[in-house]
Amino acid sequence: MEAAAVTTWMFVEECPIPNDVTELMLPGEQPVAAYRTFRDSAIFTTKRMIVRDAQGLTGKKVEIYSLPYTAINMWSSENAGKFDLDAELEMWTRAGHIKIKVGKKVDIRRLDMLIAHSVIGSQN
Repeated sequence: MEAAAVTTWMFVEECPIPNDVTELMLPGEQPVAAYRTFRDSAIFTTKRMIVRDAQGLTGKKVEIYSLPYTAINMWSSENAGKFDLDAELEMWTRAGHIKIKVGKKVDIRRLDMLIAHSVIGSQN
């Protein structure tokens, strides 16, 4: 029986890195890539993944999730199929299971390599 995901996001397409993300960065941390979600964005940095989730009718309330790469124990990626049009990325972390649905405008293998580089590359 599969465990329920702690949270699920949908990455719609890669987008420019938002200008205001620098206010969330630590010294020495750099943004690498960004993806548009339904209401906001997810940013991959050299140290973590940050998901900004606008809430409410106006979207002025924003919840920020921060997942350090050191918390990722394992991940899997699945490309889209003939009938299942969305690809998926799943991560098992110290916080729990995270599922990311990936739209057809997103290169799932690039996303997989971003995580591999960040998780495994940081161990060297």
